[in-house]
Amino acid sequence: MDEKFKELNLLLLYLSGWEEDSKKDPGEKIYMTWKGYPFKILNEMEEEDLIVQFRNKQLLILTEKGIEEAKKIKNTYSSLLS
Repeated sequence: MDEKFKELNLLLLYLSGWEEDSKKDPGEKIYMTWKGYPFKILNEMEEEDLIVQFRNKQLLILTEKGIEEAKKIKNTYSSLLS
């Protein structure tokens, strides 16, 4: 069950996120989202290199790996709902 929660949380992070310019690396685009999700799941996603968290902010970044995984999950759930 924990794996499904993690998948759905990653999908929600992706669907509620937005792309913006990186303040650290000008010209680079990053995918930001709010981190109002269970810390246990967020920590697991960070360990799997799906997201990058900032301890002092309510925002996080989805990594390229996280975006690709979220798109796969979205396609899986989309096909189930069709």
